[in-house]
Amino acid sequence: MAKIRLEKMEFYAFHGCFEEEQAIGTYFNVDLELETDTTKSQQSDNLNDTVNYLHVYQVVKKEMNISSKLLENVCERIANAVLKEYNQIQSLSVKVSKLNPPLGGKLDAVSVEITKIQNTL
Repeated sequence: MAKIRLEKMEFYAFHGCFEEEQAIGTYFNVDLELETDTTKSQQSDNLNDTVNYLHVYQVVKKEMNISSKLLENVCERIANAVLKEYNQIQSLSVKVSKLNPPLGGKLDAVSVEITKIQNTL
């Protein structure tokens, strides 16, 4: 089993409960970790035998372009979309961080992280 990570993917998106957040937008980071068996690709050195990181990035990007009020919803959509594309993924964790959230004080980020196991879909 191996862990594949896509770290600190940055997106400008329009997620939030306030109208201003959905109109103006802000920056988000997404971290994704997936667990999968890479034995075949380790031997073959063939991209078709593993999870294609570029494709995973494109799936995340597509979901980040869909506005949501809650980060929980964004995480759920990303996790389900990636798992739907790759049935060889055993488990997946996705963390979405809103940078500089409008909470009335200095705060670097607020984050939500969920973990899913493939057979629970």
